[in-house]
Amino acid sequence: MAEHLGSQLSDALLSKLQKEQYVLLSTLDEKSGAPVVNAVSWVYAPDARHIKMAVGHKSRIVSNVKTNARAAVTVIGPNSTYTINGKAAVTRQPMEDVTIKLAEITLEVEAVQDVMFYGAKISREPEYVKTYDQEAADKLDRQVMAALKKA
Repeated sequence: MAEHLGSQLSDALLSKLQKEQYVLLSTLDEKSGAPVVNAVSWVYAPDARHIKMAVGHKSRIVSNVKTNARAAVTVIGPNSTYTINGKAAVTRQPMEDVTIKLAEITLEVEAVQDVMFYGAKISREPEYVKTYDQEAADKLDRQVMAALKKA
């Protein structure tokens, strides 16, 4: 059973979400209303009450959020798995100062839950590698993170 941890990010989650991070973003499909889960890596929490994410400007995520603001972000680690529920909004479309067209989604945190199953903890957090030109990936990552950090 999920353990309610509060209505804002803990210091550990806030720190984790202040850099590029693998998270799962859950939205509700604009047509069917069914849950849709997407992996997102461009994420930044400016404070304990908000999480900003960058996604493709034509992504299904954008139309889902515009239709229904209910969303959740799942974070694996530190030590557990956490779901952060809240209301999402498209806050910038397109994002400025980024070479590709992206939309900024901002989640207003309403509840944080530890959803790890009983008697276990995360021993190794997910890792990923970029499969395209590393120099181009690094440049784009810097642009996106700088844009997410803008007020």
